[in-house]
Amino acid sequence: MPTHTLIGLMSGTSHDGIDAVLVDISFARQRLQTHQRMFRAFPYTRPVRERLLRLSQGAAVPAAEVAQVNVLLGELFAKAALKLCQAADLSCERVTAIGSHGHTIYHQPRQRPGPGSTLQIAEPAVIAARTGITTVADFRPADVAMGGEGAPLVPYVHYALFHQPRRSVAVHNIGGIANLSYLPAQHGLDGVLAFDTGPGNMVIDGVVQAVSQGKKLYDRDGRLARRGRVHQPLLAELLRHPYFRRRPPKSTGREEFGEPYIRDFLSRASRLSAEDQVATATALTVESMARAYRRFVYPQGGLDEIMLTGGGSLNPVLGEWLARALPQVQVRRLEDLGFESQALEALAFAVLAYATLHGMPSNVLGATGAQAPVVLGKVVPGRNYRTTRLQRGG
Repeated sequence: MPTHTLIGLMSGTSHDGIDAVLVDISFARQRLQTHQRMFRAFPYTRPVRERLLRLSQGAAVPAAEVAQVNVLLGELFAKAALKLCQAADLSCERVTAIGSHGHTIYHQPRQRPGPGSTLQIAEPAVIAARTGITTVADFRPADVAMGGEGAPLVPYVHYALFHQPRRSVAVHNIGGIANLSYLPAQHGLDGVLAFDTGPGNMVIDGVVQAVSQGKKLYDRDGRLARRGRVHQPLLAELLRHPYFRRRPPKSTGREEFGEPYIRDFLSRASRLSAEDQVATATALTVESMARAYRRFVYPQGGLDEIMLTGGGSLNPVLGEWLARALPQVQVRRLEDLGFESQALEALAFAVLAYATLHGMPSNVLGATGAQAPVVLGKVVPGRNYRTTRLQRGG
């Protein structure tokens, strides 16, 4: 198949902004090939971030607010795509498609009674209209409709890019929520195990913002955590959360580890210093990750290496403490392999869009628990719409 140029757009649970990546994708000799041309991050303004937080923290909001922010994000995503093309000196007409994750404001794939549900906003019709580029979005509902969690979806891409025939590796993304993809050696895609391990940066960021009275949004380079001491009794209490014991497939979000959870953490930790609070929140992320490996990955087979990606990989304390908790495993950042870790999730949704336009199922059953493989995403044609030609291999 020939090479196609796509844009991937991603807004994660950290609510910090839009990640945009321009990537060339081809499929040769039964293996996916990608070449990242350019990556840019477009931070949200404070008012936009505050509106998104209100929508995703479970508070009652008018339907009008959801509808308005959906269109607003569509405009912002479109601007990000246009600025990316401009920075790369590339005409939009040369871009085959945009893969947009959108922004999750509700994710509860397992509900009783009734079916699960998930909702991502950033109206793809607006993106397609403003850019003229065919836009693929709304990837999660097809998997949920087949009984899956609708997350994580990136294991398909992790396997395509990082699977090794002689080494068992894991890719661990630390965004607002942390999720891993375990890629056992000598197994195909059907052997992949992937799930959300729990909070990534979400609780740490919330605690930092509280103890700094909003002056800091995150713990830059882990400086506060490094100066603090982990309060072990509080950490033990936090690790009793039932999510950590639940067996995969599983996924989570702000519904479980968002603002109410952070308020409870701060209440329990009120007698601790600011540094000790941040250190304990950091230890919660690390230990929940480590326990996920001990409980659910090690019984499946060996593990040689963990590759960290996402914004949390920039916090050296997370990597150092995880290596200490799992001394028999090599822990590295994706940068050590020549990848830009902050770009990986946006790149993943460009790849998922490529799969959609080729009619290729891209949900991993061992990751989501769906009953069958399905083609993910909904296609909004742009002026350059060419799905038929793509599916014919042209």
